Amino acid sequence: MCSTTASSKSNEQAITTAGIHHLGLTVPNLQQAVDFFIEQLNFEKVGEKPDYPAIFVSDGSIMLTLWQAKDADNMVAFNRQNNVGLHHFALRVSNLEDLQSLHAKFLKLDDVQIEFAPEPLGDTGIHHMMCYIPGGIRLELINA
Repeated sequence: MCSTTASSKSNEQAITTAGIHHLGLTVPNLQQAVDFFIEQLNFEKVGEKPDYPAIFVSDGSIMLTLWQAKDADNMVAFNRQNNVGLHHFALRVSNLEDLQSLHAKFLKLDDVQIEFAPEPLGDTGIHHMMCYIPGGIRLELINA
Protein backbone atom coordinates (compact mmCIF):
# COMPACT_ATOMS: atom_id res chain seq x y z
CA MET A 1 0.00 0.00 0.00
CA CYS A 2 1.25 3.46 -0.83
CA SER A 3 1.33 6.20 1.77
CA THR A 4 0.65 9.82 0.89
CA THR A 5 2.35 11.17 3.98
CA ALA A 6 5.66 12.97 3.63
CA SER A 7 8.85 11.08 4.32
CA SER A 8 10.70 11.95 7.50
CA LYS A 9 14.03 11.46 5.72
CA SER A 10 15.28 14.93 4.82
CA ASN A 11 18.25 13.71 2.77
CA GLU A 12 16.12 12.02 0.08
CA GLN A 13 16.12 13.76 -3.28
CA ALA A 14 12.64 14.79 -4.41
CA ILE A 15 11.52 13.13 -7.62
CA THR A 16 8.99 14.89 -9.78
CA THR A 17 7.10 13.78 -12.83
CA ALA A 18 7.45 15.51 -16.19
CA GLY A 19 3.89 15.51 -17.49
CA ILE A 20 1.53 12.96 -18.96
CA HIS A 21 3.06 10.59 -21.52
CA HIS A 22 -0.21 9.02 -22.62
CA LEU A 23 -3.78 8.43 -21.54
CA GLY A 24 -5.57 5.15 -22.20
CA LEU A 25 -9.28 5.26 -23.01
CA THR A 26 -11.63 2.34 -23.61
CA VAL A 27 -14.21 3.19 -26.28
CA PRO A 28 -17.27 1.37 -27.64
CA ASN A 29 -16.30 1.97 -31.28
CA LEU A 30 -12.56 2.17 -31.88
CA GLN A 31 -12.68 3.49 -35.44
CA GLN A 32 -15.26 6.16 -34.57
CA ALA A 33 -13.06 7.44 -31.72
CA VAL A 34 -9.93 7.40 -33.89
CA ASP A 35 -11.75 9.29 -36.64
CA PHE A 36 -12.88 11.93 -34.14
CA PHE A 37 -9.37 12.67 -32.89
CA ILE A 38 -7.82 12.61 -36.36
CA GLU A 39 -10.52 14.45 -38.31
CA GLN A 40 -11.74 16.93 -35.69
CA LEU A 41 -8.65 17.62 -33.56
CA ASN A 42 -5.86 16.96 -36.09
CA PHE A 43 -4.25 14.13 -34.14
CA GLU A 44 -2.10 11.66 -36.07
CA LYS A 45 -2.14 7.90 -35.87
CA VAL A 46 1.23 6.92 -34.37
CA GLY A 47 0.76 3.22 -33.72
CA GLU A 48 -1.54 0.26 -33.60
CA LYS A 49 -1.88 -3.09 -31.86
CA PRO A 50 -4.53 -4.99 -33.86
CA ASP A 51 -4.70 -8.02 -31.57
CA TYR A 52 -5.48 -5.85 -28.52
CA PRO A 53 -7.24 -4.03 -30.36
CA ALA A 54 -5.82 -0.54 -29.80
CA ILE A 55 -4.82 2.47 -31.86
CA PHE A 56 -2.47 5.20 -30.65
CA VAL A 57 -3.03 8.82 -31.70
CA SER A 58 -1.09 11.96 -30.80
CA ASP A 59 -1.23 15.72 -31.20
CA GLY A 60 2.51 15.99 -30.60
CA SER A 61 2.03 16.82 -26.92
CA ILE A 62 0.05 13.86 -25.62
CA MET A 63 -0.60 10.39 -26.91
CA LEU A 64 -3.93 8.65 -26.46
CA THR A 65 -4.24 4.89 -26.42
CA LEU A 66 -7.73 4.04 -27.65
CA TRP A 67 -8.92 0.51 -26.84
CA GLN A 68 -11.93 -1.26 -28.25
CA ALA A 69 -14.34 -2.32 -25.48
CA LYS A 70 -14.93 -6.06 -25.56
CA ASP A 71 -18.69 -5.82 -24.95
CA ALA A 72 -19.74 -2.32 -26.03
CA ASP A 73 -23.45 -3.17 -25.78
CA ASN A 74 -23.18 -3.67 -22.01
CA MET A 75 -20.99 -0.70 -21.14
CA VAL A 76 -22.08 1.52 -18.27
CA ALA A 77 -21.56 5.28 -18.56
CA PHE A 78 -19.23 6.84 -15.99
CA ASN A 79 -20.84 8.66 -13.07
CA ARG A 80 -18.44 10.61 -10.85
CA GLN A 81 -20.64 10.06 -7.79
CA ASN A 82 -20.75 6.27 -8.16
CA ASN A 83 -17.64 5.19 -10.07
CA VAL A 84 -13.92 5.37 -9.55
CA GLY A 85 -12.12 6.42 -12.70
CA LEU A 86 -11.72 9.15 -15.22
CA HIS A 87 -14.26 11.97 -14.80
CA HIS A 88 -12.95 13.84 -17.85
CA PHE A 89 -9.73 14.85 -19.51
CA ALA A 90 -8.78 18.28 -20.79
CA LEU A 91 -6.94 19.26 -23.94
CA ARG A 92 -5.43 22.70 -24.30
CA VAL A 93 -6.12 24.84 -27.37
CA SER A 94 -4.06 27.88 -28.38
CA ASN A 95 -6.62 30.63 -27.99
CA LEU A 96 -10.27 31.55 -27.53
CA GLU A 97 -10.85 31.74 -31.29
CA ASP A 98 -9.75 28.11 -31.71
CA LEU A 99 -12.00 27.09 -28.84
CA GLN A 100 -14.97 28.85 -30.43
CA SER A 101 -14.18 27.31 -33.83
CA LEU A 102 -14.10 23.81 -32.35
CA HIS A 103 -17.41 24.45 -30.62
CA ALA A 104 -19.00 25.52 -33.91
CA LYS A 105 -17.51 22.47 -35.65
CA PHE A 106 -18.73 20.06 -32.95
CA LEU A 107 -22.27 21.48 -33.10
CA LYS A 108 -22.51 20.04 -36.62
CA LEU A 109 -21.55 16.51 -35.54
CA ASP A 110 -24.19 13.95 -34.63
CA ASP A 111 -21.83 11.86 -32.51
CA VAL A 112 -20.54 14.67 -30.26
CA GLN A 113 -22.68 16.01 -27.43
CA ILE A 114 -21.95 19.52 -26.15
CA GLU A 115 -22.37 19.87 -22.39
CA PHE A 116 -21.67 23.60 -22.41
CA ALA A 117 -20.37 26.15 -24.91
CA PRO A 118 -17.15 28.12 -24.36
CA GLU A 119 -17.48 30.15 -21.19
CA PRO A 120 -15.16 31.95 -18.76
CA LEU A 121 -13.49 29.86 -16.07
CA GLY A 122 -14.13 32.15 -13.13
CA ASP A 123 -12.22 35.42 -13.42
CA THR A 124 -9.02 33.79 -14.72
CA GLY A 125 -9.24 35.06 -18.30
CA ILE A 126 -9.36 31.42 -19.38
CA HIS A 127 -12.30 29.93 -21.30
CA HIS A 128 -13.35 26.32 -21.55
CA MET A 129 -16.07 24.08 -22.93
CA MET A 130 -17.16 20.54 -22.17
CA CYS A 131 -18.37 17.86 -24.55
CA TYR A 132 -18.77 14.11 -24.88
CA ILE A 133 -16.75 12.53 -27.67
CA PRO A 134 -18.13 9.63 -29.73
CA GLY A 135 -18.67 6.82 -27.25
CA GLY A 136 -19.47 9.11 -24.33
CA ILE A 137 -16.11 10.07 -22.77
CA ARG A 138 -16.17 13.58 -21.33
CA LEU A 139 -13.65 15.99 -22.88
CA GLU A 140 -12.87 19.52 -21.74
CA LEU A 141 -11.22 21.93 -24.17
CA ILE A 142 -9.50 24.88 -22.55
CA ASN A 143 -7.46 27.83 -23.77
CA ALA A 144 -5.00 27.86 -20.88
